[in-house]
Amino acid sequence: MRKNRLRLAGALAAVLVAAGVASGPAAQAHGKPPTLADLAQRHGRYFGSATDNPELVDEPYKALLASEFDQITPGNGMKWYATEPQQGVFDFSEGDEIVNLARANHQKVRGHTLVWHSQLPGWLTGREWTADELRAVLKNHIQQEVRHHRGKVFAWDVVNEAFNEDGTYRETVFYKTLGAGYIADALRWARQADPKVKLYLNDYNIEAVGAKSDAYYRLAKELKAQGVPLDGIGLQAHLALQYGYPTTLEDNLRRFAGRGLDTALTEVDVRMILPATEEKLAQQAAWYRDLTEACLAVRRCVGITVWDYTDKYSWIPAFFEGEGAALPWDEELRPKPAYFAIRQALRQVATAHGELR
Repeated sequence: MRKNRLRLAGALAAVLVAAGVASGPAAQAHGKPPTLADLAQRHGRYFGSATDNPELVDEPYKALLASEFDQITPGNGMKWYATEPQQGVFDFSEGDEIVNLARANHQKVRGHTLVWHSQLPGWLTGREWTADELRAVLKNHIQQEVRHHRGKVFAWDVVNEAFNEDGTYRETVFYKTLGAGYIADALRWARQADPKVKLYLNDYNIEAVGAKSDAYYRLAKELKAQGVPLDGIGLQAHLALQYGYPTTLEDNLRRFAGRGLDTALTEVDVRMILPATEEKLAQQAAWYRDLTEACLAVRRCVGITVWDYTDKYSWIPAFFEGEGAALPWDEELRPKPAYFAIRQALRQVATAHGELR
């Protein structure tokens, strides 16, 4: 049954790609198919894409980014190295460019990211800090950036990638100097700077139930018990065909919802060992469909963001040698089977209880 479904998805996608159109009542009624954002909105969700400043000179790329999605995440322009290149000297220009683009296109923006162990400026990593010194630096950075974008972003990835694979805390400069309490402090400081923005913790390899996602589940319980502001968990969903699909994704989304938390799939891509084949692209399409269905099946999964939408600007080839083809559009901005699989999932009808039928 699964093989038949994959063959059917691949065959359907091939036909639609060749025709350059999608089918369905909306396409017939309006002369053009609804976008992924249109379809997601019918379920009360968003469907977004990351982007980065250098890509915005590519007009065909930018046009599709504006038309197909209703949410944008800056890939790098809001990270610490870009926003505070010198201590106490802030530069929000890259983030502002993407925020302004989104506002012009009536898209919402996810802030990414306030506290992360990577892409830190040299002035921060190149010296030893006392706990009091680093706490002051961290608070100032968080509050300056959150205040700058107050009212312009709907959510922040406040702390990114805080845990190791075995569920222990990652030995970052923040953890080693301040202890695990830096996470609660970061959330409190962000809430002080913007009382209305949604505050998330965000990580990869937490899609399935396991040691790393268990660590976030326990931390969320502790933070909630302490009255720390935490609104959601971001599951990055950087997947790879060779490692298998996280079959407990929906169950995992549900258990976080049971803690009173929103969830979002925040950085989705599904990479493969190159070359891409019809079989791999069909399997990839099935995974994109499955993860979309998992989010739609859980009311508090608020949306899906692909980590850029085209292989032309994917981060994968530069970081995973011999791998790529991870996104729903190819390098020529042509939709792949994954794109049509997502559409198929989004076309399903939601029941009153937020389930699919």
